[in-house]
Amino acid sequence: MAAAKRVEIPNAPEAILRFGTREVRLTNLRKLFWKSRGITKRDLLQFYADVSRWLLPHLADRAMVMKRYPNGAEGDFFYMKRAPAPRPDWIEICDILHNEGNVNFPIVQDLPSLLWLINLGCIDLNPWYARCDDTDRPDFLHFDLDPGPGANFEKVREVAFRVRDLLAALKLPTYPKTTGSKGIHIYIPIVRGPRQKEVWAFAKTIAIELERRHPEVITAEYRKVKRPHGRVLVDYNQNAWGRTLASIYSVRPTGNVSMPVTWDELEAGARIEDFTMQNAVARLKEVGDLWKPVLGKRRVDLYRFLKAA
Repeated sequence: MAAAKRVEIPNAPEAILRFGTREVRLTNLRKLFWKSRGITKRDLLQFYADVSRWLLPHLADRAMVMKRYPNGAEGDFFYMKRAPAPRPDWIEICDILHNEGNVNFPIVQDLPSLLWLINLGCIDLNPWYARCDDTDRPDFLHFDLDPGPGANFEKVREVAFRVRDLLAALKLPTYPKTTGSKGIHIYIPIVRGPRQKEVWAFAKTIAIELERRHPEVITAEYRKVKRPHGRVLVDYNQNAWGRTLASIYSVRPTGNVSMPVTWDELEAGARIEDFTMQNAVARLKEVGDLWKPVLGKRRVDLYRFLKAA
């Protein structure tokens, strides 16, 4: 199969890209989003266009929380749930009932909708864990390994191996990625069925057991003021309903990219800063999507563990 033709973002102040009958208007393309590095909004859009064939399957059919940086990565940001109006009529919407009523989240289904979203000033992408047809039943659970004061990335790596080994003993497959910020995310694909609260409770049980086994490096204490110094938080609470994490292949405000890695790479010393906007596409062309199995049919039946508890 021939490779898809590369979409080139024009080097101009503004541009309109056409995808069949759809038009995407791109604005402020020369605006510096990383002033210290000379990286522009156009560069960010070009990166997402270039990784889109690997990224889009992981975003499809999921509500997207928008984290907007109107003045670039070094400026303030704000979260936005409701899809802004006016917007193109081809932007798909996921209606989710919140305390404030129904919220119409945008869905990124294809390259035009991805570019439309990034043009709003989004740097990283924060999709829901569950798909829009059943927003309370996720198809994976995860652990966010977050270093506290006194803990470095070497310690995060050590904790990642502890998490992997415990889950392997339960015959649970694990897929790690760098967060692009400070830590590591570990995902487990599951059969849809358990509600978000049940998934959260299972993750909490695992985190507490890890803390019991390895109190010298791991904490499951969510409250910052009560966390012991020099520990890595095995954050189960990000599995709660309505929470999100940055997706794979997301650029982070650090300028690094959240990148799937193998356990062998982590054991060999892979670091967060090894994966950037400048080298991520070349890596993907070489190794492909390491997280393709996360979207596959080989999934863990979490109910088997919940019934045994």
